[in-house]
Order: sequence, then structure tokens, then C-alpha cells
Amino acid sequence: MQTNAKEMQSNPTESIHFVTGRLAESSVREIVHQLAEQHGFHYSIDVLPITVAALMTPKWLMRHLKIPSEATKVLLPGYLLPHIDEIRKAIAIPIECGPKDVRDLPTLFGKKRFRSADYGEYQIEIIAEINYAPRLSIEQLITEAKRLTAMGANRIDLGCEPGMRWNEATESVRALIDQGISVSIDTFDPWEVEQAVKGGASLVLSVNSANCERAVDWGVEVVVVPDTPEDYRGSMVRTAEFLLNRGVAIRLDPILEPIGCGFAASLKRYMETRELFPEAAMMMGIGNVTELTDGDSAAINTVLLGICAELQIHSVLTTQVITWAQSSVKECDLARRLVEYSVRHRLPPKHLEERLIMLRDPSNVSPTPESLELLAAQIKDNNYRISHDGEKIHLMSAGVHIQGTDPFLMMDELLRMPESSNVDVSHSFYLGFELAKALTALTLNKRYDQDEALRWGMHTRPEKHHRLERSRKPRNNP
Repeated sequence: MQTNAKEMQSNPTESIHFVTGRLAESSVREIVHQLAEQHGFHYSIDVLPITVAALMTPKWLMRHLKIPSEATKVLLPGYLLPHIDEIRKAIAIPIECGPKDVRDLPTLFGKKRFRSADYGEYQIEIIAEINYAPRLSIEQLITEAKRLTAMGANRIDLGCEPGMRWNEATESVRALIDQGISVSIDTFDPWEVEQAVKGGASLVLSVNSANCERAVDWGVEVVVVPDTPEDYRGSMVRTAEFLLNRGVAIRLDPILEPIGCGFAASLKRYMETRELFPEAAMMMGIGNVTELTDGDSAAINTVLLGICAELQIHSVLTTQVITWAQSSVKECDLARRLVEYSVRHRLPPKHLEERLIMLRDPSNVSPTPESLELLAAQIKDNNYRISHDGEKIHLMSAGVHIQGTDPFLMMDELLRMPESSNVDVSHSFYLGFELAKALTALTLNKRYDQDEALRWGMHTRPEKHHRLERSRKPRNNP
């Protein structure tokens, strides 16, 4: 079945032919009509004789597809993307695949920002600290260092313990260097620094007026900090000038303090330090905020790296010890690419990096209760569909439309119905699993697509499509 509509203000040369299945017809018509009005194109909709578009095959599609002569492009369901080259060979006009879910159609019309080829470049070095490194064996240090570098760390910082000398510093650093891992040593003890430098450490955290004279002999780059945060214009500047006059490479870190303990004032220090030293390398230790703030670390890391990108601070020191910051290195790796692109192109960091959006979703357009009522009335088979409308979960099949917010009660209601005779043990497990996912999505106002993984940004775990592959066996009712 085909229908045609034309928007008077549309571009007469653009006519898109949308292909869908029966169950998605009403949603496709509603969304495409809105898009045509907003973007000014002609369109036609081809509702093929199949329940769900996910079951289409290229051979079946070619038998049923009817393209109007005025069409300039065909937009197929996203499930056909693996076969797009085969289909293009058989059709003369341009063929594209849209999203798997019709609710994502607006992203094809400008709702998702274009990323140019330079996206992914970065200047910020991630220094990932291993706290209390002397407590770990060399094998444990190598394992942890490899884990952090796999997440995106460029350098591993070995944190020492105040008041206790690390006698194995040389051997431990050398073992990491032999693995191709860059190392910094985090201590104010000159003896420990010397041992680490012997092993190949190339950066020292940190140096102030107390140990700056010894730093002249180490032959490596050092991070200069103030004696006290408030004295950065005095002690940090004096230490920096002392070392620069003696040819020591430095990075400046005026110290980022936790919220409630001078956080805003410390941001001011970084800005003023950049004004005092326009060309100097700088570092920001961001763990004082991510580790000491009750809040998921991804957004905090992104904001802090945005500050670094604007101030040309090209290294950050982070750790991931506290529960809510245990993926900070990976978050920083994604964030540094996002903020670098944003600053270079002078645009907000929006609609560019969905992997940093975890708890919520980049977009969420739930079906309306009315559209789900219509869908339930159209279902003629005994396969179960699950969705939510933003307020309730819907469980639908032929003769079945259960609504609720408690999967246990919904399953209890289903199993009391005569239509549930096809629900065996494995089927019950499947429905319970999907209903629990739908409840999570409903709770967080996330999108729910049956048989698809919930979107958790960089933590998303892909799921296999079980519903379309499993066979149905009637349940033996006593």
C-alpha cells in the first residue's frame, strides 16, 4: 500500500520513499509527516505485507517493493543495512538505510551534529596514578599499568607513601619501561626520585621550594607546585624561575582543590598562571574533584578537561579509586577528544560523543499510549511485544494488552490468561528479562527497544536478538 503527500513549501526535486512494515505504519506516518513539514521534502510511504521490518530479506524486499517514478531516494529500515550493497545493485536510484527504530528518523535530518575527519585528535596527556605503588609487586604493577593504558592513559604515575622509602623503585620503574610504558614518580623524597629516574622515570611529581635544588641534577621534567596553594604567585613562580634558569623542563600545577575547600579560587589560579606563563606547559590534578565529589565522574571529567582545553593545559593527573570514578581514565580519553574538537571548531560539545552519556540517553521519544493501543489491536500472532510510554510498561500479543509498572504483577496477570498457553519456562525467563529492562528504562526515562541493549554510553553491552531466533513451544498446562 502506498500513500503520497506533498508539502507546498518543499523542494520539488526531493522525494523520499520510506519503506516499513505493518506494525510501524502509524508511527512512520506521524513522524515522516512532521519531518516533511519541518524540512520541506516530498515523500511516499510503502507499507509492505510483513508484520515487522526486522524480518525483511533482500530477496523478499525486491518482490514487494514498489518505488514511485517521482522518488529520488529510497529509505529502508535499518535492519537491512548488512544487505545494502546487494540491494543497491538492483535499484537505480539512491538507496539508504535509516535507523532500526522509527523514533530515530529525526537524526537523519540534522538532529545529530556532523563530525569532521579531525574528530578524535587530542593534545591532553592523561597521567593515571597508581596509588600506594610500593604495596604492589612488580607483576601487579605491570598488570594495573597495562589496564590503565588500555583505557587511554599515556603515562603511569607511581604514587609513593609518605614517611616510607620505596627500596624497589628502580626495579619497578624499569619493569614498566621495559613494557613500553611511560612512567612518572609521585614523591617529595629526593632519594626516591633518584631511584625512579635510574629506572627510567621521565617526569617527577612534584617540586616546590623544598626540593627544587635537588631537581637540577635529576635530568628529567618536573611538575612545579606552590608551597601552599594560596602562595602560588610567590613560591610557585620563584621555583619555576629557579628551574628554568638552570635548564630544567617544567610543568606548572597551581593545585586544584575540592569543592568547598577553594575549588573556585583554584580555577582562578590556573587562569592567572596561564597569564603569567603564556607558553609554559601546565598540568591539572583532577582527582581532587572527581574522587571527592558525590557524583558520577564522566560529566565532571568532561567539564574539567574542557577548562584544560581552553587554557591550553595539556596534561591531567587522574586516579580511579572511589566507586563512582572507576572509569575515569576512559572517560578522560573520550572527553579530551570531545573538548579538543569543540574548542578547535568553536562549537558546543553537544551531539558529538554519545559514549559519555551513560545514565540518561542522548534522545528518548517514547511511543504514546494511543499508538500502543493501536499496535496492540493490530497484533494477530502470539509473539509478545514490550514497550513503555513514559508512564507504564506495555506487554502485548494477540488478545493481550497488559499495562503496569511491576514486572512481577504483569507476568502474574499474563499467566492467568488463556492466551498465555504458549509461555513455557524459557519464554517466561525471556519476558521477565525484557520486562525488567523496560522497568529500568522507565525509571530513568531511557529508551527501551525490545531485544536491544539499553544504552549506557561507553558501558553499553550489546545483546543478541533472542526474540527473532527462538522457537515457540506450547506450555503443557495441567
